Amino acid sequence: MTTSWGEKYRAARPARVTELEKPFAGIPAGAQLFIASPKVIDAWLRTIPPGRTRDVAAMRDALAKRNKADATCPTSTAIFLRIVAESALERVAAGEAPEAVSPFWRVVEPGGALAQKLSCGPDFIAQQRALEAAAKPSRKKADPA
Repeated sequence: MTTSWGEKYRAARPARVTELEKPFAGIPAGAQLFIASPKVIDAWLRTIPPGRTRDVAAMRDALAKRNKADATCPTSTAIFLRIVAESALERVAAGEAPEAVSPFWRVVEPGGALAQKLSCGPDFIAQQRALEAAAKPSRKKADPA
């Protein structure tokens, strides 16, 4: 039997900081490396306001800083972001509203490699971004008429 993305989400190891013994992905030996978890990624995504986007590099930088590490593991971050996204998509397929699930589309670029791998493809991501942008309140100042 195949493991669902939701099961992978729930079964993931807790987040932790580790010291690199040797260089990895441009991160030097001896650096403190934060290894996130799907729950940590999910929680961070939910802090992004609707209609706003961030990139994965900004997410990794913020998570490293928040966890007093020098960097966040790029490999595990990509894996956990996919788990969060696919778990959210499973919930949407089961009838939940997109507004109720983790807003992965605020970080996953519609034209990026991860969007191509996701079961929803890039169109769902672009659609969610457009819906949020359209619903975003205007920040124009009122006319002093």
